[in-house]
Amino acid sequence: MYKNLFAIAALSASSSLYAATNPLSVHVLNQQNGLPAADVTVVLETQQKNQWIEINQAKTDQNGRITALYPAQRQLKSGIYKVTFKTGDWYKAQQQSSFFPEIPVIFEVDGSLPHYHIPLLLSPYGYSTYRGS
Repeated sequence: MYKNLFAIAALSASSSLYAATNPLSVHVLNQQNGLPAADVTVVLETQQKNQWIEINQAKTDQNGRITALYPAQRQLKSGIYKVTFKTGDWYKAQQQSSFFPEIPVIFEVDGSLPHYHIPLLLSPYGYSTYRGS
């Protein structure tokens, strides 16, 4: 039993360390029931010459989080980025309808922060987002 607890603690510590070193994270909360939204696909893109170029994609965990959305071993450069939350697919999997098939959040990285966090408060017919910490 103690062996499992130590393994869980080590995994949690290594996940926290990795998240602390990754410059981009997201968190999705379902306002309808107040719970995290697990398994939401999130796509990260960067703008280059007026085109969006995908650089990563992941799904939220059981806590509604992606703690390391930016590709590992790459430095976050200044520029325009977009995270797109694939909410229509998620609502379909929940057997619910939604007005928004996806929610794009476009933001600028200016190099003044070591970490950017983008929370999304989600409901079927509205959403809210902000620059978190």
